[in-house]
Amino acid sequence: MSGSPDPSPLASDGPGFRRRDLALASWGLFVGLALVMLAGGLFATLLGVRSERTGLPTAVSSLISASYYLGFLVGSRATLRGLGKVGHIRVYSALASLLAAAMVGVGITESPVAWSLLRLVTGMCTAGLYVVAESWLNDLASNSNRGRLLAVYGVVTTAFFGLGQIVLFTFNPLAVTGFAVAAIITSLAVAPVALSEAAVAPNLEEAEDISLRELSRVVPTGVFSCLLVGIAHGATYGMAAIYATRVGLTTAQIGLFVALPGVGGVLLQWPISAASDDLDRRAVGVAAAAGAAGVASLLLLGSPQRPMAFVLVALLGGLSFPLYSIVGAYTNDWVAPEHLNAAASQLVTLYGMGAVFGPFVAAGAMIAVGPTGFLWALVGLHAAVALFFCYRMLAWRSPLVKRPWGEISLPARAFFVPATIIAFGLRRGRRRDA
Repeated sequence: MSGSPDPSPLASDGPGFRRRDLALASWGLFVGLALVMLAGGLFATLLGVRSERTGLPTAVSSLISASYYLGFLVGSRATLRGLGKVGHIRVYSALASLLAAAMVGVGITESPVAWSLLRLVTGMCTAGLYVVAESWLNDLASNSNRGRLLAVYGVVTTAFFGLGQIVLFTFNPLAVTGFAVAAIITSLAVAPVALSEAAVAPNLEEAEDISLRELSRVVPTGVFSCLLVGIAHGATYGMAAIYATRVGLTTAQIGLFVALPGVGGVLLQWPISAASDDLDRRAVGVAAAAGAAGVASLLLLGSPQRPMAFVLVALLGGLSFPLYSIVGAYTNDWVAPEHLNAAASQLVTLYGMGAVFGPFVAAGAMIAVGPTGFLWALVGLHAAVALFFCYRMLAWRSPLVKRPWGEISLPARAFFVPATIIAFGLRRGRRRDA
């Protein structure tokens, strides 16, 4: 992998939709995703707080969280096969219905074993919904707007997931009511997608599979960075509510603490992803991941109850959550059009594979040093993402700026200085080593 380049971009420029046509082709998908994420944020936080209130050990709580991401490994591959047989709209509807049933199932039982199994099912369904959405959007996107379109996807998923976490305080985590409401919202998410015109769904007649080994040969940067980002996000999503509970935050503060990273993600998703359309995506990824590691370090310096801690948590999410969009856009820049659906499935699988380990990494750190181990894990994991991007920039050099300066967007110009410093520093260090 050390010398393997990411070859010349092969993806086509896409169908060339105008903004209005693109909105008409994707509205149902985005509305459905918004409802699913709203329910998912409420459900995940309710379960995290409920597991703490019932006194589950850290290891058991991390196992329940990891079960969700273990479901990713199964759901992403199964969904890809289903898409080839019955299409995007039917697969989406089936997955959303099964997800709603699993949410109710968690609410009516207190068995950790049942929670783990049902969390596995919710992971399978959520991964499948991600595959449906990302393959659909990649079919609509071109290389020139892929980062921005995936940024809208990231904003929708992050914002509504965070909104679901915020409304946590209106429900008792020990009652079934919140879980039932999450299931109802998930059921409603079927309607907008089912009402979408069949003609706007991707055509899979020319789609071809691509193995993980082949994808790693074609675009090693995307494959391994996606795995690392999955570990970092798995730790964040899986253990944030448990950390917030153990440092003494109230139920309302817990909901705010776990939701603010999503708020930050909404605010910074578009500028960071837009910058990655105009600059080397890897340099933008280095800046974002290093910034997230730095912010997590600042959180270690004071009490988690102070107002500034909540601001820092939002900034942490704002820098961290766009990393998946950057990785996805970078990967799809380099694969052939007939491999876009399979590549989307592989990325979800890789992300889930990494996210399985994330809660265990954070839990291990918390067992070793206490609740602050959660923050130490985030520092180390985001630093690892930044270092890997640096390594790939050294292994395969490419122009920092993708288009003439007059066509560079404002977000890209804001990132130009740190990206230039990163690129210059890496290349200077390489010359010294030589």
